[in-house]
Amino acid sequence: MPTLPALPDTMRVFERGWLSANNILFVDGDDTALVDTGYVTHAPQTVALVASALQDRPLVRILNTHLHSDHCGGNAALQARWQPRTAIPAAEAAAVAAWDTEALTYRATGQQCDRFEFDSVLHDGDTVTLGGIDWQVVAAPGHDPHAVMLFAPVPRILISGDALWENGFGVIFPELDGESGFTEQAAVLARIAELDARLVIPGHGRIFTDVDAALERATARLRHLSADPARNASHAVKVLVKFKLLEQQRMTQAELARWMGEAPLMVRIRDRFMPGQELAGISAQTVRALVGAGALAVEGEWVVNRD
Repeated sequence: MPTLPALPDTMRVFERGWLSANNILFVDGDDTALVDTGYVTHAPQTVALVASALQDRPLVRILNTHLHSDHCGGNAALQARWQPRTAIPAAEAAAVAAWDTEALTYRATGQQCDRFEFDSVLHDGDTVTLGGIDWQVVAAPGHDPHAVMLFAPVPRILISGDALWENGFGVIFPELDGESGFTEQAAVLARIAELDARLVIPGHGRIFTDVDAALERATARLRHLSADPARNASHAVKVLVKFKLLEQQRMTQAELARWMGEAPLMVRIRDRFMPGQELAGISAQTVRALVGAGALAVEGEWVVNRD
């Protein structure tokens, strides 16, 4: 693996895995900020990581690339500890102010997120200073229609959220409800190519520098999914089931099927892409596929997460 260029001294990345998104911490004297805060069940760990790194400094700011539960689930705990000012994508302001868990997708996906407050919003074209570096706010619809990325032109570093990973990108959620998402994701990939970043910090996975290769893989993946939207739906079901098992670690087959039936998005996916199928059957089929991929294991009646 090629040696990565060093990050600026004012930046530190906590690579968290797939239940909690990566966290990016900035420390520039008394100005401290964290981009993305992980999932709620990992919030105590997030607070501990940040506290250790800050060495008695307070956390002054939080910024979220988007408000899926794995990117903002630590907001409330961090706010309780340090009362940081919090900036969220502008289009989510009304939903957060009302704590509309349907609009914020938490109810729809059967996921958790503790209520948090915000102080300001991020618009496409804004500039924010983090770690003494100027970062451009770049709209990134596709995976999430309201998502943003952060790009620093001078060091050419991109904080991409779930718009680009080393091997792909996040589920294109709008398409699951028949809304446009593939076209927007293609435009985001084109925008990333224009930015000419030398280093990408993704929402999940390791930092990477071969941006052209990542964009080629993402573009090929997008072509495959958009050629048959049912592929995106099937992938989404697997991702959501795996995420639930990352959260719970083990569930009975019956508990998992019951959770699927109580998650409105799962029901909508079934009705739109798998009409006539029972959710229990979809659950069993999904578990078999994830077991085959080595992502889960079945032990008697139990479905068990495998990392």
